[in-house]
Amino acid sequence: MGDNKLENMFLHEKPARLLIKIKEGKGTKYASVLAKEVDCTYSHCIRILQEMERLGLVSFKKGGRTKRITMTKFGEDIAFALENVFRLFDRSNKR
Repeated sequence: MGDNKLENMFLHEKPARLLIKIKEGKGTKYASVLAKEVDCTYSHCIRILQEMERLGLVSFKKGGRTKRITMTKFGEDIAFALENVFRLFDRSNKR
């Protein structure tokens, strides 16, 4: 493993779970809802989402006072791969 920003992000539980939750949402999600779903503070969730946007995984759409979060194709690909990794982890825990 090198100095890869994506590797660094997804070696942490919250960003990985956050991206998977966005994928499971099928459409638009809101940061406040996502923060509750992955059990982190709103401000931490926003920081993670801003980094995900910078990396091209999600995009924000502003609507009045709210920001809607949608996943990019690249984000979907990463989320799918993470789901597979977590399934493998679950299988290894059952041994």
